Amino acid sequence: MKEARVQVKVPLVPRPLVKEPEEIAGFGVEKDKLASTNIRTVPDEPITTSPRGAATKQESAHHTAARIHIPVIELDQFRRVKRRRMRTFGRGSRWGKNNTRWQPAAAVSAVLALALLIPAILVWPRTDDPVKPIPVPPGTGSVTTPAPSPAVPVTYPEPQVRVYLSATGTTMNLPLEDYVTGVVAAEMPAEFRLEALKAQAIAARTFIVRRLVANDTSGVPSGEADVTDTVSHQVFIPPEQVKADWTRLGKAKEWEKLQQAVRESKDSVMTYQGKAITASFFSTSNGYTENAEDVWGNPVPYLQSVASPWDKNLAPGFEETITMKRSKILQKLNLGANAIPVSAQQSGGWMEVLSTTQGHRIKEMQIAGKTFSGPEVRKLLGLRSSQFSWKTDGDEVQITTYGYGHGVGMSQWGANGMAQEGHTATQILKHYYTGISFGQASKMLASK
Repeated sequence: MKEARVQVKVPLVPRPLVKEPEEIAGFGVEKDKLASTNIRTVPDEPITTSPRGAATKQESAHHTAARIHIPVIELDQFRRVKRRRMRTFGRGSRWGKNNTRWQPAAAVSAVLALALLIPAILVWPRTDDPVKPIPVPPGTGSVTTPAPSPAVPVTYPEPQVRVYLSATGTTMNLPLEDYVTGVVAAEMPAEFRLEALKAQAIAARTFIVRRLVANDTSGVPSGEADVTDTVSHQVFIPPEQVKADWTRLGKAKEWEKLQQAVRESKDSVMTYQGKAITASFFSTSNGYTENAEDVWGNPVPYLQSVASPWDKNLAPGFEETITMKRSKILQKLNLGANAIPVSAQQSGGWMEVLSTTQGHRIKEMQIAGKTFSGPEVRKLLGLRSSQFSWKTDGDEVQITTYGYGHGVGMSQWGANGMAQEGHTATQILKHYYTGISFGQASKMLASK
């Protein structure tokens, strides 16, 4: 594509027509400039005179300026002159091509950088300068938070227990922990492991605290005591009597261990939803514990059937066989002597199990055509457990029981088996009582 060239005529500012000195006219640069400039002469305009025939002074000056030759510079030639001027002015030392416009900015930037850098250097911290603490204005106090004072544990008075002594018909009033000592001594063998004794102490304490909180005096003949010393509640022996008997029998170490178990479990009770539980316990399981509803008719959420495999290998009375006459069985069950047909007597089909519990005990059975519950038969016949089997030999019946007790709650021999395996009292209790927590006996009784 051809480049289009446009010529622009730029008028220069007119100057008075004065003859230049020869030395100026002969200056090389001006000569070159003028030589490269095309000068065109504007034609003269006629001078107009006034009617009087004489031109005024102002008109004379106007006509004089009109006769001045105004040079017109063509753009192409002006560009050549400009390039020559730039070559002439750019002949000094320079940083690079066309650098003159950056030199002022660079100088200003350097000055500003020094102005910012010098104060920063002066205030920059040195490693050898000690750290000075910030002064605290007077009257504001220390900024250090004082250490909290240790909390003082809240203590409550030890509750008292009134025990009805069935042998003498009198009532003994003694501190709660002494009562627990007498119960553990009567209810659990002293040879058991410490953690099993501690579990028994917590169970015994929980049982009596529940009665005290509810002001329950049921089963007490006089009504003026909280509990009796029999199996109707908890078997109890006065602590002073226990100490004297065990010392005489050479069981001083067992007495010390018993006191340690009560001391280390002091004031601790089992709770469910913030209340003391019914801490039932028994001697020996058949391998399982029972649901409360299968024994007493009412469900209790923390008295549920759990496995107890330790009893079979530890408890000396885990399995026991007794022999009873058929007539004696019918008598204890309040059945007539002729209640059993002769044919049934010979075949032995007059006793039949109808259902069993989750704890593998007899739930219902039929004897001589009448239905009984397992716990009912156990109680009426005086059996050690509601799990039993039998076989007849003529007029005699051999009954074999498995375990000992009602089966609800903690098995004492099972607890000792867990303690031998290294379980703590807390772990033992949480195994036999489902979903329980622990509370403070004295606090519960102080707030009732």
